[in-house]
Amino acid sequence: QVQLVESGGGLVQAGGSLRLSCAASGSIFSINAMGWYRQAPGKQRELVAAITSGGSTNYADSVKGRFTISRDNAKNTVYLQMNSLKPEDTAVYYCNAGKGLIGYWGQGTQVTVSS
Repeated sequence: QVQLVESGGGLVQAGGSLRLSCAASGSIFSINAMGWYRQAPGKQRELVAAITSGGSTNYADSVKGRFTISRDNAKNTVYLQMNSLKPEDTAVYYCNAGKGLIGYWGQGTQVTVSS
């Protein structure tokens, strides 16, 4: 099993920045990809950014140029740097880890962007 704990969410003004962290523990070997998803009230959960074990990244069009996903293997942690935040970025952000056909989810961290 893999345990994921998110942190770094909060309230920020439009145009500001936040950095989300996702610390992985447990059976972390053989994780092939990790990503960040978000879910706003009344909306489907959507992929924001992903990073593979080889370091390749993928971003939703809505966050390209503003968000950056990265890894710190020494700390078993993945980050999401969010710059130029907009009110429409308001959502609960969830960390996800893929291990073969199995996926794991964190509990989520709230991000609220005010005008």
